[in-house]
Amino acid sequence: MSGGQSRSAMMNVRDWKGHDMTDADGNVGDASRRLIVLTGPTAVGKGTVEARLREDHPQVWVSVSATTRAPRPGEVDGVNYWFLTEKEFLEREREGLFLETAVVHGLAHYGTPLQPVLEHLRSGVPTILEIDLQGARRVKESSAQLGLEVVYVFLAPPSFDDLATRLRKRGTETESERLRRLETAKVELAAESEFDVTIVNDDVSHAADELWAVIAKEYELPRQN
Repeated sequence: MSGGQSRSAMMNVRDWKGHDMTDADGNVGDASRRLIVLTGPTAVGKGTVEARLREDHPQVWVSVSATTRAPRPGEVDGVNYWFLTEKEFLEREREGLFLETAVVHGLAHYGTPLQPVLEHLRSGVPTILEIDLQGARRVKESSAQLGLEVVYVFLAPPSFDDLATRLRKRGTETESERLRRLETAKVELAAESEFDVTIVNDDVSHAADELWAVIAKEYELPRQN
């Protein structure tokens, strides 16, 4: 478990208004559907596939993370992120209000608010959390304690060479940053067996369709609109 959350904090979950959301056994209750966690290595195209999925299936809800970093120009609170002060974030973390948390680059806190995830799951809304490998592992720990059902989906490149080419063409990193990301990608790719489903992103539309197939199965929805 990350972020210093104790077992007692995670088992006494309250929403943002302070209401207890656990049942007598300490579980989160009647979250009737399974959360879809989407993970993949850097530059594999998670955001692109997710955007195509939402374009084709606007009923899908993607979790909005909370962060202590300052908003960038154009970012909207509650849409891009929930922007919190460090004090607000740490208070919520101590109270067990996050599904998972992390400190990124030693600068800012990031976390997945638990209440919105549970609300959408209980309403039967297809719910996705896009997160990195370490975050997925933290979700696995906390969800087991909370009694929350999760399907873990790994988005893979056709090959490592394809991934390296994508990262090079993206052109947003220096050479040293690119090499460091590729080394991280090797670690992430080696963890593929930890996931329930693997989707190869050799074509964005096909990958989005395969992701929808996973969602449709879990939420008993038609494969086609």
